[in-house]
Amino acid sequence: MKNRLIYLLCALFLIPIGLATRIYGTEFMKLYGGDALWAMMIYFGFRMLFPSKQSSAFWYALIFCYLIEISQLYHAEWIDAIRQNRLGGLILGFGFLWSDLVSYLVGILVGYYLDKVGQESFLSAY
Repeated sequence: MKNRLIYLLCALFLIPIGLATRIYGTEFMKLYGGDALWAMMIYFGFRMLFPSKQSSAFWYALIFCYLIEISQLYHAEWIDAIRQNRLGGLILGFGFLWSDLVSYLVGILVGYYLDKVGQESFLSAY
C-alpha cells in the first residue's frame, strides 16, 4: 500500500509541473517537455496500479501513450467535441506528431530510471 501511495504522489506531483511547462517553459520545453512529463505521469500511474511489475508498467504506459497519440489521427465529431474541452484536449491531444512518440518514450524511460534508482537507494538505506 505504501508503494501505491508513493507512485500516486509522483504522478500528482508531475501534473502541475507539466502544465507549467506549457505556460512558463522555453520553446523546447513547450514542444517536448510537457509530453515527456505527461508520459512519465502515465508511467507512475501504471506503477500505482501494478506496484510489483516495473517492466510491465513501462510497456503499458508506452502502449497507452502511443495509442492516445495514434487516436489523434481520428477526427470524428464526437471525439473532436471531447478534445474541445480543456481536460479532454490535455488528455487526448489534438494532432498527431511523430516527435510526441519520442517525447513519450523519453519521459517513460526517465520515469523508469528514477523509479529504479529510487528503489535501489531505498533498499540500500535499510
